[in-house]
Amino acid sequence: MVPLSFPSTIGFDVSGVIVEKGAEVTKFELGDAVYTRVPQQQMGTVAEYVAVESRVVSKKPDNISFEEAAGLPLVGLTSIQALESVGIKEGDRVLIHAGSGGVGTFAIQYAKAKGAFVYTTTSTTNVDMVKALGADRVIDYKTEDYKTIAKDLDIVFDTLGGNYTLEAFEIIKEGGKVTTIAGFPDEESAKHLGLTNYKLPEELSSLIKERSAVYKHTWMQPNGEQLDKLSSMVKDTKIKPVIDKVFSFEDSIEAYLYLSTGSAKGKVIISLS
Repeated sequence: MVPLSFPSTIGFDVSGVIVEKGAEVTKFELGDAVYTRVPQQQMGTVAEYVAVESRVVSKKPDNISFEEAAGLPLVGLTSIQALESVGIKEGDRVLIHAGSGGVGTFAIQYAKAKGAFVYTTTSTTNVDMVKALGADRVIDYKTEDYKTIAKDLDIVFDTLGGNYTLEAFEIIKEGGKVTTIAGFPDEESAKHLGLTNYKLPEELSSLIKERSAVYKHTWMQPNGEQLDKLSSMVKDTKIKPVIDKVFSFEDSIEAYLYLSTGSAKGKVIISLS
């Protein structure tokens, strides 16, 4: 989905200190501790220096480390944009798939901060961890069928795609909402991705119509203002970063190999310090 020319730099999240700035940058000063998720075309944050537009940058919360801050932008912006696209509100019953992953660990906390009742799925070994993040009902997918437990939902946050996208319509209430980051694009996302004459698959269209449902696909966009709001939530301890492991720059390849196992609990960080 993203064309690459090799050799290619890698990484989108970053936290560090401003060492240079453009003459028209007024929001930040040299020496400010900041964090961001860089735009797609600026990929390459596993590096000593990163150049990025100021509009997507935010000051790092004082109560977390650079490593913790580096684990927030992608998962934070993805969760905020996906859940806000369907108007999450106090009292909503929400299922968040893969609660122990990077997006899941943030989305649980964000949904709870919004006053939602949160179901989440995870494996047996991670049940206690996601409970500690605030999930109201943790579903162990190795021993339980989530479709028999999470029913009549206001929102399903689909982070897995495939059949999970279609199954979401079995457990939402009439007029419920499905928000996805891994399923089929909606028309707005398709336009952003440059897909011409795109139509939703017939099976998905039928499910949306049958349930009078809302279906949204989020292709996350860097956003400095949303990171500012996220910083406030972190300062108020409504959100805390979840870090699995921190690798040194010299062990970057090991970090990505570990990430590829799919067993990370929260975020994997590469530190250059």
